[in-house]
Amino acid sequence: MVDVGRTRRHPVTSPAPRQVGRVLLLDEDDRLLLLSGRDPRDPATPPWWFTPGGGAEEDETTEQAALRELEEETGLRLSSLGPVVLERRTAFEFDGVFYDQDERYYLARCRHFEPDGARRTDLEREVLLGDRWWSLEELSTTRETVFPPGLSEVLGGLLADEGPTGAAG
Repeated sequence: MVDVGRTRRHPVTSPAPRQVGRVLLLDEDDRLLLLSGRDPRDPATPPWWFTPGGGAEEDETTEQAALRELEEETGLRLSSLGPVVLERRTAFEFDGVFYDQDERYYLARCRHFEPDGARRTDLEREVLLGDRWWSLEELSTTRETVFPPGLSEVLGGLLADEGPTGAAG
């Protein structure tokens, strides 16, 4: 498991604590699904790419949150996820709220599909701009903003450990 550490804290106020489950979703060609989004309070800010997932509600575990959010955001329903392959803590502002977020990233594989946003919440419909399957090469060379930082290195390590197309290696 990799820990990519902490990003910035906003100096003015204490962030709201949040437990988050996210999914590194790979297809049979080892491409990673990322979503594109923006802050609804600052639409002039360039969009960024990130993994499906989100905050745990009430008594949810981070895995349950990741599964629920994956279905909401992409339409893909999975019964379980693979192991936690990355953990990080980050603080940031989004939609006028400062978050102090503990994130767990779960590995999952699926057959390639076109994401369906029909189950998205109103906020997700406002925030999400698109989706894309990324190869490791594309992810490693993009100049676009991708979260979490260092994601291409994490993916490269996972793929090297698994061998081609998820085979045990």
